[in-house]
Amino acid sequence: MLVGADEGLIFPADAAWDRAQQALNDGGFGDGLPLVVPTRERMQAMLHGITDPTRSYGAMAPLFGELTIEAVAYCCVLAGCVPAELPVVLTAAVATLEPDFNLLGLQTTTGTPAVCIAVHGAAVQELRMNAGTNCLGPGNRANACIGRALHLVLAAIGGARPDIADMSTMGQPGKYVFCFAEGTHPLIPPLSTRRGIATGASAVTVIGVAGTLEVLPRQPADAPELVLAAIRDAMHGGRLANAAGRDRPSGEQFVLVPPEIADLIQKRGWHLEQSQAQIWRESPTSANGEPWPLARSARDINFILTGGSGIKMTCLVPWGGGTFSVTRPLLSI
Repeated sequence: MLVGADEGLIFPADAAWDRAQQALNDGGFGDGLPLVVPTRERMQAMLHGITDPTRSYGAMAPLFGELTIEAVAYCCVLAGCVPAELPVVLTAAVATLEPDFNLLGLQTTTGTPAVCIAVHGAAVQELRMNAGTNCLGPGNRANACIGRALHLVLAAIGGARPDIADMSTMGQPGKYVFCFAEGTHPLIPPLSTRRGIATGASAVTVIGVAGTLEVLPRQPADAPELVLAAIRDAMHGGRLANAAGRDRPSGEQFVLVPPEIADLIQKRGWHLEQSQAQIWRESPTSANGEPWPLARSARDINFILTGGSGIKMTCLVPWGGGTFSVTRPLLSI
């Protein structure tokens, strides 16, 4: 994607809103929702202080547009981001280029996957992101705009637009926005810390997610074993639903855990590694009775602390086509 006045997609400050919307959508930059009109002033503000806005981080599948800072900034303007959010969107976009993430598969499948962003560390507070009540839902500008900007990047730069490269039979709402912030709790160290990034440092994780599944502990909900059994069953149900009757290779699992559940597990003397091992050890077998681990290792059953009051958890159902999440420290640009 080229960004510049010569492309006719940088508008004067007094541009007619409806005409700008039509031009942007005709140019393949829209997602069906209204867009912030990209003016020269907005682009200058988004790129303020960046010495090399044309720097490329590589080509983005499936149509392999150049992932430049300028192009990502353009999508950030369209989504309503503030300049401080550009590094988060750029880091997420660069992370999707890792081979293990399998962006080509995620972007072109007839399945439902969307790219989910989890933000960790200092950036959560600095950007006033939501790691509490309704963290996956509406109401927080930063969560919404960062999530939307990445999906505009995936479509405009990657080229995954419906009926062009994105062939998803149904799609899912997460293809508009899928972004949340990680909270803190003594039971569950930040995912970024568990992956070798300094505690408190800003970081971003991208996850290929087929959908979400609400999970409640078995009753009475007062024992870690009952909480973990519910998580195990949800993870198994999710993989059965998208396995097409095959024993797909074991990969990763993700469960979003609210503070009340973390409190319950911790008060009973359990720790994170014990909880992961319990779920992994009790993985249900396949239809033919063969061992079928829920993940490639107990450590790949990922707990993330987020959400508000209540005991309802959320499993992020992994895409069955094969993808592994990527965590990266926030880029300095």
